[in-house]
Amino acid sequence: MKKEGKTTHGKIAGIIANLVTVEVDGPVSQNEICYIKLADIDLMAEVIKVFETKVFVQVFESTRGLKIGQAVEFTNAMLEVTLGPGILSRNYDGLQHDLDRMEGVFLKRGDYTQALDFEKLWDYTPLVNIGDVVIAGDWLGEVIENVMPHKIMVPFKFEGKYTVKKLTPAGQYNVNEVIAILTDSKNNEVNVTMTQTWPVKIPIKTYKNKPRPFKLLETGVRTIDTLNPIVEGGTGFIPGPFGSGKTVLQHALSKQAEADIVIVAACGERANEVVEIFTEFPEIDDPRTGRKLMERTTIIANTSNMPVAAREASVYTAMTLGEYYRSMGLKVLLLADSTSRWAQALREMSNRMEELPGQDAFPMDLPAIISNFYSRAGYVFLNNGHTGSITFIGTVSPAGGNLKEPVTESTKKVARCFYALSQQRADSKRYPAVDPIDSYSKYLEYPELQEYLRKTSAKIGLKKCFLPKITC
Repeated sequence: MKKEGKTTHGKIAGIIANLVTVEVDGPVSQNEICYIKLADIDLMAEVIKVFETKVFVQVFESTRGLKIGQAVEFTNAMLEVTLGPGILSRNYDGLQHDLDRMEGVFLKRGDYTQALDFEKLWDYTPLVNIGDVVIAGDWLGEVIENVMPHKIMVPFKFEGKYTVKKLTPAGQYNVNEVIAILTDSKNNEVNVTMTQTWPVKIPIKTYKNKPRPFKLLETGVRTIDTLNPIVEGGTGFIPGPFGSGKTVLQHALSKQAEADIVIVAACGERANEVVEIFTEFPEIDDPRTGRKLMERTTIIANTSNMPVAAREASVYTAMTLGEYYRSMGLKVLLLADSTSRWAQALREMSNRMEELPGQDAFPMDLPAIISNFYSRAGYVFLNNGHTGSITFIGTVSPAGGNLKEPVTESTKKVARCFYALSQQRADSKRYPAVDPIDSYSKYLEYPELQEYLRKTSAKIGLKKCFLPKITC
């Protein structure tokens, strides 16, 4: 979010890989974005620590060529994503730059592209009337994005109540055209377009209530649905050694799960695996719509050879996009592969800042960081009575298949579903290699889910639930 005040400037005082120390001449906020001037390009960076007049920033690009004394300009804003029609079917990097619009085979430093197509025309239909009172997150209109209804909402940054003063009639417009004029309590007019921005590190909380998840989510994978099911808005993770089928299982979930939107965060994956995602997803047929799965999918990709700072940002970018579509009343399936490499990026930055290390040199607050991130998923009731959800499933790649390492243990504490992949089953070509003994689902213990299953079973005439430990 943008803060008031004049722009702060600084100069580089130290460089350690992509961690740069800057001497500043004014106030700087935590997680503020800045740009480092290097020849004819600007390198994007984020503030991760403030100490008096010294600021530590992590650069999202290679720092090759940087020198002491080079100029740095701060933006007064945090790392934000652009939200609006046109996100689906896109291939983004962790900073939401469109990879398909970048030139050449290799990514160039400072080559930043727009997240949306600002020239494309959308068939817009208003959903409110003049005189209606609205708040942040309320639906003003609708366009059809590929096959999904995309709601145009009151910007999430708006505070208090607003009155609709003027509406643009139904027609074709680009995302920058004004579709409504609202007035606040002081009768100040504000223009609303189809696009808005939001900081990735701050959850979008434009919902009325966030209950404990209670509705079963059909994933289409029998060993999951039958033995250890996950719920809509639930959390789970898939640990396993290399080659046990974590990525393939996630692909199966994205194709068959009962979800409206699929967001894939390839966080720190090897380049060949990311290329496979880019080439295979556009060819996958969607069993729900009869079209291509990519039409309701967005991919956030940061390969293992990209800077660790961008790798860390990719998971937050993916979650923020998921919260945006959840606010439209849609079911979002968010898949992250792999959260271990996200944690490794946190470890690398923590070590460079000489912070007190925890187990295996990971940050001391690693469990809290993972917990806060997983808590952003969930099932919500919107202000208009509709519901939306984010079901989050991440993979963990423990070294040597050791399920006692810190990332797996920290994730176990917050994720309610645990799908352990067995090397022995994978070697026997028994895919998905989910070990039914080691795996579990804590959602079976929830009274809300048990009551939901009883009512569902009664509606279809079942005398006994198919799930264990539940009597209908």
